[in-house]
Amino acid sequence: MNTPQLRSQCAAQLASSASRAGQLTAFIGLDGFVDEILHVVDKRESAERYLRLATISQFAARLAAAAGKSTNVELVSQLTKLGGNGPIMANALASFGLKVSYLGNLGYPNLHPVFADFAKRAEVFSLAEPGYTDAIEFEDGKIMMGKHGSLKEITWQSIQDRFGKEKFTRLFSSANLVAFVNWTMLTYMSDIWSSVLDEVCLGMKPPRRKLFIDLADPEKRTTSDILRALDLITAFQRHFDVILGLNEKEGCAIGEILGFHFADHTPEALLKICKDIRERLQLDTVVIHPTTCALASGPDGSAIIAGPYTAKPKITTGAGDHFNSGFCLGKLLGFPTDECLLAGVTTSGFYVRTARSPAIADLVAMLGSWPE
Repeated sequence: MNTPQLRSQCAAQLASSASRAGQLTAFIGLDGFVDEILHVVDKRESAERYLRLATISQFAARLAAAAGKSTNVELVSQLTKLGGNGPIMANALASFGLKVSYLGNLGYPNLHPVFADFAKRAEVFSLAEPGYTDAIEFEDGKIMMGKHGSLKEITWQSIQDRFGKEKFTRLFSSANLVAFVNWTMLTYMSDIWSSVLDEVCLGMKPPRRKLFIDLADPEKRTTSDILRALDLITAFQRHFDVILGLNEKEGCAIGEILGFHFADHTPEALLKICKDIRERLQLDTVVIHPTTCALASGPDGSAIIAGPYTAKPKITTGAGDHFNSGFCLGKLLGFPTDECLLAGVTTSGFYVRTARSPAIADLVAMLGSWPE
């Protein structure tokens, strides 16, 4: 469902809530990457012109043909930008006008230059050097090649030593939105969550606030690690209204680990997984965002919203993080689930078309002239 009436209603609510957004606070962490966006050359026509390998399957076939032999792959840099689920999501929330505090690995002891503009829009604190990602983009998806060594420095002890437990507790206990993202790459995140639950959450006072969690493709983590993380996420629900955000691959993976069976990946089948995960984990909201739509199960029911899909995006790395920021904006403003989804797909749709984070006014304009 994505009707002109729903878009008009969402646009009106966003427009009337723009000033409220400026009073909201967010505390986000804990990763940080320098992303280099790359294309793969298929045929080079000249020193300046080339044809791009358009799809992941074409790239896979090129690599498979080299088995037992060798091959040369030329990558052409398109853009170097701030990266990591946390910085991208936080930067998008700051674009909406929220007062954002960010903690992660953005360079240590000095901030990496790629985060300089981000630091002008948000209050940022860094614990370690950033990770590095070669994001090889195609028209049908992307392959993220990461160097994650510095992420091992993100521990509960380093947070206390380099940032301060008192400062962490103050921000964590007061922000309207707290977000822990990129659990998969932050190998000590579960230990951090356990310590926060024991040492910080028990002292918190009402009112309940929002906590957003993104696992970030847990395929390489063991089943026991994932189950422990899910138990900890459930424990946070005692203190927060927890939102678990998943892309299609992550949603199916978590569903399988929890023992749910499904025959296909239709939006309706994904919505059933969404409902089952929410019921099993007893969370406030579970959301799954494939590339062409988004769906969620929340306290007011469930919904599926078609997105403004484009076959020729300017950028795809960070689209999911932008969806998450738009969805959380809707949650913070008290929107129903379907309008939260619409805010999310509009945010990601704007980003992939323009390669920049939208302001609330940009969302209102896009909702008013929806791309067909």
